[in-house]
Amino acid sequence: MIEIDGELLSVDELAESYKNTKEELNHLTKKDRRAARALERRRQEQSLKPYQAELIKMQRYLEETDTRVIALFEGRDAAGKGGTIRRITRYMNEKHYRVVALGKPTQMQLSQWYFQRYVQQFPRGGEFVLFDRSWYNRAMVEPVFGFCTPEQYEAFMEGVTGFEKDLVRNGTILVKMYFSVTKDVQAERFERRMTDPLRQWKLSEVDVQAQERWEDFTDVKYKMLLRTHTTVAPWTIVRSDDKYLARINAIKVLLNAVPYENRNPELDYAPDPEIIVSGARELEILKAMRIQLGIAD
Repeated sequence: MIEIDGELLSVDELAESYKNTKEELNHLTKKDRRAARALERRRQEQSLKPYQAELIKMQRYLEETDTRVIALFEGRDAAGKGGTIRRITRYMNEKHYRVVALGKPTQMQLSQWYFQRYVQQFPRGGEFVLFDRSWYNRAMVEPVFGFCTPEQYEAFMEGVTGFEKDLVRNGTILVKMYFSVTKDVQAERFERRMTDPLRQWKLSEVDVQAQERWEDFTDVKYKMLLRTHTTVAPWTIVRSDDKYLARINAIKVLLNAVPYENRNPELDYAPDPEIIVSGARELEILKAMRIQLGIAD
């Protein structure tokens, strides 16, 4: 039991009463707000479990059918990619999935075909590989910060769709998700990283400049979607200001991408259209913004 305003409430009663909204929490003390939020987070984590159980069924299907799956997690810094990946893999068989987060390329890798170090991480039959940032670094981070030449950028943009077409044609299921966070929410998350000793390791020099280069990232995002959103390898946009909604809907996207059997008929597998947006729809939104701002393509 927890005391709130002099009344003893059970965990279930508190979780039912307080849904982590500002209106409901305003009258609580700071200590009580922390308790209510902690219980709401616990409720959210519990609500993920039936879908995490489906991910285990999906993984079993991959093993039985020798199917390969690659999921790309792209987006701005602090967009919630890492937290979503942790929820996806929490209960999975570690022998049959890998999370790949490649660091800065070595001098030898810089001399190789650009895709080579990513191909080396591709799944074997029955394996699920999640890229926490991928070859799309060359379409997003590298051009903004000058880590690649204009010629390297253009060569990538011209070649990536054919590369992905071959990947899919040869039987790999490819899921491309872009986590879209607003500027204000990104700033709030950066501030927390600065002040929370448990999160300070997440803050990099690139993060510090991310807010200053917000429009640059928006520009390269538009160009990336325009040239790499295809029918064979489409982009799925995940609105990620609300971490919980981003996580559960990203899981639904993955479950819908794989034709595994024995689904739980009691679950809702339809993504929330306010959270999950097609790449084509996002392009329309971005193009309208550019026209309004007078930006030429």
